[in-house]
Amino acid sequence: MEFLTQINTILTDKLGPFGPLIVVGVLGLFMVLVALPLMLNQPEDPLKKLQRTNAAPKAGKKDKKDALRQGSRNEQLQKFATFLEPQNEEELSAMELKLRQAGYHSKDAVRFFHFAQFALGIIGVLIGVSLVTVFVGDQEFTPAQMAIRVLVPACAMYFLPRYWITRRVAERQEAIIAGFPDTLDLMLVCVEAGQSLDQAIVRVAAEMKVSYPDIAQEFEVVAYELKAGKDRDTVLRDFGTRCGVQDVSSFVTVMIQSATFGTSIAEALRVYASEMRDKRVMRAEEAANKLPTKMTLATMMLTVPPLLVILVGPSAKGIADFAASGG
Repeated sequence: MEFLTQINTILTDKLGPFGPLIVVGVLGLFMVLVALPLMLNQPEDPLKKLQRTNAAPKAGKKDKKDALRQGSRNEQLQKFATFLEPQNEEELSAMELKLRQAGYHSKDAVRFFHFAQFALGIIGVLIGVSLVTVFVGDQEFTPAQMAIRVLVPACAMYFLPRYWITRRVAERQEAIIAGFPDTLDLMLVCVEAGQSLDQAIVRVAAEMKVSYPDIAQEFEVVAYELKAGKDRDTVLRDFGTRCGVQDVSSFVTVMIQSATFGTSIAEALRVYASEMRDKRVMRAEEAANKLPTKMTLATMMLTVPPLLVILVGPSAKGIADFAASGG
């Protein structure tokens, strides 16, 4: 007990009244960081491996299909699925949709996202504790100041993946909007050349990979789903939902209505492609009209202060010298 009391006294003298608590927290975080890789790298139970090997030849076609569907999942993250995935189905679906809109189509995307939040949150706590204990010197903090310096880096690091995903979604949607008119033009050429809509989608996905990879990836997903036998209306609606762009959603509606009422797909594509080209020109004109205002503000901020210094500076200096001489 005397030994523990001495340690408590030393920590209190060095780190303040919360010294023992800070040390316990640092040790706990260190144990978590050490234990987590060990848990992820745990070898598979030999008994379970033997049971799976013996049961494999007896598995039916359904079990084999399920194994193929789940084969690309990370087994290490599978152990922490309940911790790294929302248990609410709606929240899980919404998170998967947002990650798909950001361009992350992996089955483990949600798990990697929450694992990144957890890991970066721990790193933020370590940074905050370091700011309070290591880089302060002789400065003392109140409990509120200590809590702010620990929680602010932790919260910032924890929400960093969410901010990154939001930026990725916005950038990807801008890229899709920029490449959508050219995509429609190519699709119109393919349809007028005698190809079906499915063949045109496959061709667009192949041709647009270099210039517009984001929208080409979405069309590639559509092509694969159509080849798998999925209903075309459902595939197109999912396509519009994944992109999250109003122009694409309107295009999906036009294609579904054209197929429903039996009108010409080529004519519908021609009209809609013309509208998209006009819309792109309007966006360019809007950006050009905003440019003078932005240049005016920048010019005023960078030019007016130096002019004021040059014009008013000598007079101000003369007045100051006259007042100093008592004149």
